[in-house]
Amino acid sequence: MPLVSVVMPVHNAAATVARAVSSVQTQTLRDWELIVVDDGSTDSTREHLLEYSLNDPRLRVVTIDRRGIVAALNAGLAVATGEFVARMDADDESAPPRLAAQARFLQTNGDCGLVGCRVGFGGDRAVSAGYALHIEWINSLLTPREIALNRFVEAPFAHPSVMFRRTLVEDHGGYVEGGFPEDYELWLRWLDAGVPMAKLPEILLTWHDLPGRLSRTDKRYSPEAFYQLKAKWIAEWLRHDVVASREIWIWGAGRPTRKRAAHLAEHGIRIAGYLDIDARKTGRDVGGVPVVLPEEMPSAERCFVLSYVGNRGARDYNRNELKAAGRVEGRDFLLCA
Repeated sequence: MPLVSVVMPVHNAAATVARAVSSVQTQTLRDWELIVVDDGSTDSTREHLLEYSLNDPRLRVVTIDRRGIVAALNAGLAVATGEFVARMDADDESAPPRLAAQARFLQTNGDCGLVGCRVGFGGDRAVSAGYALHIEWINSLLTPREIALNRFVEAPFAHPSVMFRRTLVEDHGGYVEGGFPEDYELWLRWLDAGVPMAKLPEILLTWHDLPGRLSRTDKRYSPEAFYQLKAKWIAEWLRHDVVASREIWIWGAGRPTRKRAAHLAEHGIRIAGYLDIDARKTGRDVGGVPVVLPEEMPSAERCFVLSYVGNRGARDYNRNELKAAGRVEGRDFLLCA
């Protein structure tokens, strides 16, 4: 049994799969198996993979009918035998030390269930400025506390950069099919179950930004899908981590913010009020809910604040203001988006 099982779903990836496979074969850690799940490719992907497997018995090709990435991921997990499972995509590249560094971290940090790494941006920053900014943000979160506190802002990991204990799949389930990003749902579910997650400070994966990337083409990765998914797990977190007697207040009273926060009501969370620094929005009710300036919010003993402002600079401003008011992140407020 190998130490690490690398699971790589592919579909019509003939143009890039050789590069991805080579980046696994050149790892400094040699104790691995590469499970490539061909999800019904119609190009020459499968032929390439079978040729690679003849030259390297550690590469296993699993072929399924076209069923999508969730089915492909779970098919790979079903046959994985390693103590740890690493993710890879067919259009990305792992640096040679990646598997060794992540396996060593999990071996020496027994309380940690999943570890990622910083990633390099494989794209045009001018064309994909938003994607580049997202990578900067995820690269800023390293410790389990940073990841846990920011998990409701955006997905805190690049999916193909992670390695996790295979037992987590047995304990908390694998990927779930639905109208949401499958990787983010997994992180939120496992974090809610108390699984600590960390990130190595080294850049050990190049995350390529290609036009056909699922997050660009599939509605499961739309902003609305993210908002709905986050609302479910924010509600779960509030139920078991915030005293029921505390009111829930939302920082941000603009229409887009209220629309995002409204998903909380679908999960039984009542919004007691809104906070906003724009005096033109305060001093009135919205749907029967008051809108007040931040200095007028109830005491920390009475209310818990969810900052729903999406702009990164505004999020940092809200965090600093709440901390300056003596409120503790995770105990008295959380950043969401």
